[in-house]
Amino acid sequence: MLYFGVLEKYEPVRVLIILLFSVVGIAGSYGVAWFGIRVNTFANSRTAFAGLRAKPYPIYHTPLEAGMSIGMMLISVELLMMLFILLFVPGGYAGPCFIGFAIGESLGAAALRIAGGIFTKIADIGSDLMKIVFKIKEDDARNPGVIADCTGDNAGDSVGPSADGFETYGVTGVALITFILLGVPDPTVKVQLLVWIFVMRIAMLVASAAAYFINGAIARAKYAHADEMNFEAPLTSLVWITSVVSIALTYVISSFIIPTLGGDPTQWWKLATIISCGTLAGALIPELVKVFTSTESRHVKEVVSSAQEGGASLGILSGFVSGNFSGYYIGLSMVVLMSMSYLISLQGLSHLMIAAPVFAFGLVAFGFLGMGPVTIAVDSYGPVTDNAQSVYELSLIEQVPGIQQELKKDYNLDVNFGRAKDLLEANDGAGNTFKATAKPVLIGTAVVGATTMIFSIIMALTNGLKVNVDKLSILYAPFVLGSITGGAMIYWFTGASTQAVTTGAYRAVEFIKANIKLEGVEKASVTDSKKVVEICTQYAQKGMLNIFIAVFFATLAFSFLEPYFFIGYLISIAIFGLFQAIFMANAGGAWDNAKKIVEVELKQKGTELHAATVVGDTVGDPFKDTSSVALNPIIKFTTLFGLLAVELAVKLTSEAGGALTRTIAAAFFAVSVLFVYRSFYGMRIRSGEPAKAPAGAHAD
Repeated sequence: MLYFGVLEKYEPVRVLIILLFSVVGIAGSYGVAWFGIRVNTFANSRTAFAGLRAKPYPIYHTPLEAGMSIGMMLISVELLMMLFILLFVPGGYAGPCFIGFAIGESLGAAALRIAGGIFTKIADIGSDLMKIVFKIKEDDARNPGVIADCTGDNAGDSVGPSADGFETYGVTGVALITFILLGVPDPTVKVQLLVWIFVMRIAMLVASAAAYFINGAIARAKYAHADEMNFEAPLTSLVWITSVVSIALTYVISSFIIPTLGGDPTQWWKLATIISCGTLAGALIPELVKVFTSTESRHVKEVVSSAQEGGASLGILSGFVSGNFSGYYIGLSMVVLMSMSYLISLQGLSHLMIAAPVFAFGLVAFGFLGMGPVTIAVDSYGPVTDNAQSVYELSLIEQVPGIQQELKKDYNLDVNFGRAKDLLEANDGAGNTFKATAKPVLIGTAVVGATTMIFSIIMALTNGLKVNVDKLSILYAPFVLGSITGGAMIYWFTGASTQAVTTGAYRAVEFIKANIKLEGVEKASVTDSKKVVEICTQYAQKGMLNIFIAVFFATLAFSFLEPYFFIGYLISIAIFGLFQAIFMANAGGAWDNAKKIVEVELKQKGTELHAATVVGDTVGDPFKDTSSVALNPIIKFTTLFGLLAVELAVKLTSEAGGALTRTIAAAFFAVSVLFVYRSFYGMRIRSGEPAKAPAGAHAD
């Protein structure tokens, strides 16, 4: 608000309205997160009960239905809020309100992604390691960590993706709107493009809904009465049907909305083709992810083969191989599709706007989200399938006297408990795979969309590319130094988020080992289970606070230090963050499904091979569900917030001189470094501290 009140000199009422939309953005992220966790909580138990029917189709249908309801709701709410600002907020207020709303979304999503990711993996690791230590089964009710694990699946894998998807959809839209307002000189073309963008958003929502019902009809006809099914097959067909329907609608609607753009009757199909490059990427990238994370993948089977002879060490190395190779193939696929959009943008689009290729990249990110509800749906599929297993085990249904007769009487079910568990576990493998497919799509959208937002900053700094353009070069030292600094921040962020998980998991394991009771009890006490949840919560909150404050003040410090240093920094965190996130997400997915192969296909639970793959899975937990996924909102928040911070810094420099801004930058950087320091030394495991059952977790 300092930017709008001091730099832009807006009247207090106008500043308060912008602040209100920032609060609405935060509330929106938290609201859709609440809806996501609520829906998935119901879906967990219903999927578990569906397993008793001994048919695969109901187990597949329930998680997908829950995921689509979440995806459709959050995209619809996001679109409604954007339309409200566009239609009902006065023109002079609309632009700043869009920025305020997007920053609020990013704030909420970043906090939920970081804290949720830390919480879920503390609980997951604490629970999983007990399988090795005490040779107990998955989700054993006597394990106090299982309840925290279930809570974490909701906190990290339902709350995080819901808020992240909401924010991604909004920020990408704001980036395009900002570009159109700044980079398109013709008022008529500007209005045409804005209307086109919003109509396309509505069309993409319709495309996802239509594809869901088409795919549902096909899956029902094919699998409704089947005894066996490949759970991944109908999910794959859903993604591709949505892509085809979305691309078709893109061309049809573009021909109606912008038949002529700036006097050019060919631009409608060129712009539709550019968006379609992104939509195609939204279908192609999940296919590439499956090459490295699916239970049918040769890379994942290689992890299992390595672990059979070399134990956890070789299994972990094979997972690293999978993650690194995925970065190569997914990165090149993005380059190819973005290159296509670049080449198309050269065909007359430059006559309508400044830096047409940048707008094309923004449209690619927009196309990524053409399947937004379906992307969220397949992402939400994973935590439901995971928790369905936990709900089944925690119910202790097999030990209830006369339960088979009761189920036969009330539901006409001839229950085979072994069959139910096998189906739930097999479906969890598909859930792991498709949860992994959504991560590169979201991070890819963040990076490509950030490119458009960075251009907006460049436009402001260069007065429309008229001055200081030579500073956007490796020949300008601050730009290069900023690029190096961005890489340093990404690697610190990865370490800090993993450290929070490591220390929290240590405390959780410490408590569980000291308090687990395996003799004479059917399930863990409520008190012990609550204590594990408390440990996870406290370390998640402290880890999130350290990381967020460090990122916030680093953004201020670098934007005040030198504007072109900051541009290099933003480009760097986008590129480093993209490949770090892809590598970590897919390496983690490979380790996770390697364990699933050992459990479901090889039936080797409790063996040395199983223990080795469990170790790999616990290494991959913070890779795929903490560090990688949190990079997405961090990149977008830094870019959005930096848009305002760097303009404020430039204004202050012009009025008070560079010495003052550099002094302020040094102060901000000192605060950031303090919290970087705390993110390890304040979170580390104190050597020699005795194991105990703490009254409340605390970081040392």
